[in-house]
Amino acid sequence: MKRRLMVPLFWRIFLLIWLAMAVTVVVSTLVSSVLLDRERAAIERQLELRDLGFEVAAVRESGGRREAHKFLRSQGDELGLHLMMISADDDNRLPEAIRSRIKSGWYRQKPAIVDVGGGYRLIAWPKMHGEGWLEPRVFRYMEMGLAFFLITLACWLIARFVSRPMRHMESTAQAIADGHTELRVSARIAARRDEVGQLATAFNVMTDQLCTLLARQKHLLRDISHDLRTPLARQRIAIELASEGGVEGDLMASILRQNERLETMTGQILTLYRVTEQGSDIARAPVRSVALLNRVLRDSADYAEHNRIECKLVVMRESTGVSVLGDAGLLQRAVDNILQNALDHTPPGRVVHISQTLEAGWVSLTIGDEGPGVADDILAHLFEPFFRADKSRGGQGWGLGLTIAKDIILAHDGDITANNRAPVGKGNSGGLQVVVRLPVFAVD
Repeated sequence: MKRRLMVPLFWRIFLLIWLAMAVTVVVSTLVSSVLLDRERAAIERQLELRDLGFEVAAVRESGGRREAHKFLRSQGDELGLHLMMISADDDNRLPEAIRSRIKSGWYRQKPAIVDVGGGYRLIAWPKMHGEGWLEPRVFRYMEMGLAFFLITLACWLIARFVSRPMRHMESTAQAIADGHTELRVSARIAARRDEVGQLATAFNVMTDQLCTLLARQKHLLRDISHDLRTPLARQRIAIELASEGGVEGDLMASILRQNERLETMTGQILTLYRVTEQGSDIARAPVRSVALLNRVLRDSADYAEHNRIECKLVVMRESTGVSVLGDAGLLQRAVDNILQNALDHTPPGRVVHISQTLEAGWVSLTIGDEGPGVADDILAHLFEPFFRADKSRGGQGWGLGLTIAKDIILAHDGDITANNRAPVGKGNSGGLQVVVRLPVFAVD
């Protein structure tokens, strides 16, 4: 592939700003020169002031000062000019604007001045601001306005040049995060020969690789689950038939327990795949949170009783009629996984605490055990797939329960967190507490 010439973004911005300043200076100078030259040329071309000056001098010599003044006035009315004959020491008769313009060193062109001899000068300037005439103050304002306009335009173009592709990449990244994994940064931006183009190209390559990995992960979970289910079902049937044939009872019970564990794990993997695949597009209906908790506790009652663990449910009075919007089966699976995790890590004779509260449009479900707790440095990893905090919590799971719970809660626009409970009473180490927050749909 032929390597294209890359122009770094730094030099593009630098050259654009530099060219904007240079164009401003050049255009300002040209406008100054053109307007002022036109001013001077127009006055001298239209009036032929030099001939008029000598004519005024002749009238003054023949008819006196009064006649010269009348002549200047009549010529001025005819030509639309102010005409004055002044001596070298009589500048005070001129208007202030004209005197300041004559004395200004910055403006190269002055009002038309003609020496007519005898120490007198003829001064001419338009009565109205017409063609080729600008007062110094007006010209300064025009020049500053032009410079401000050009610099503003250049800065706007630069900001747009830099920010538009960034905004496009930001919106594309957000859309991909929302599940539209087919989107990519447009080819027009990726084809740019600067850092923005390189970033867009790298972004597209990275997204392709991530989407490929995610697709492989989903397919792997699906394939493993489906491949395991069939032999497990057949194995279970074979075990049951062997058990009826008189095989040792303890051995068959152990085999059945292991088979059930494998089937449970397979079901969890399929649930994780389902939630990951559907995301926020799951079917939703109103679900009463208190009824959901009661169903989960009823299903877990035998297991808790067998392990001599007490479950205490405390519901805030204001939250008894709360409903959330979601899939009742998935939500029950999520809460059941959290409760099962608490039961697995609570010693016999201890308590699992379940509570429900309502606050600012959110219903909070809290499930806390009285187990050994979790080290602070691994709290953030509890919701990762296949993660087990073996050093502090010995459990029998595969590290999928809390992962599935998290994905289900996030798919319902909620959030889930875990923290260690403060010790309560003598000999109580506190334990782990998982808090689920879901947006309230309705309150009866």
